[in-house]
Amino acid sequence: MPADQNKHVLSRAVVAWNAGDGDGYLAMYDPSIVHYGLGPEPFDAAANRAFYEGMWNAFPGAELTIDDTVAEGDKLAVRFHLAGKHEGEFQGIPATGRSFVLNGHTILRFKDGRVVERWTTGDLLGLLTQLGAIPTP
Repeated sequence: MPADQNKHVLSRAVVAWNAGDGDGYLAMYDPSIVHYGLGPEPFDAAANRAFYEGMWNAFPGAELTIDDTVAEGDKLAVRFHLAGKHEGEFQGIPATGRSFVLNGHTILRFKDGRVVERWTTGDLLGLLTQLGAIPTP
């Protein structure tokens, strides 16, 4: 699948995320998805869904923005940020009502128009600091 089509799949997924359509967002993932970087690894489709449902519960209405993309072959490298408020429990941290911005990078590998592998890194130290869960370094 050409790179522009993979970018279109990602763009539709981001629109779904920002509209609160979790199923629409998750539609970009193939049932065989293997997702690395969220631990414990790898995430399969069920764990991938559970992770995102946890994010949506903790940060309802958080806005996902794609800052940059670079495509090569069947892969799409993405720099993104997620901004919102902490309004539900996140990994044992009760809601704080604090605003946050989470910066991250991901590489998506596509097959037949769906993501079959994903590698993600995010500034979780920065997120935990913004939520007040750990002191500012």
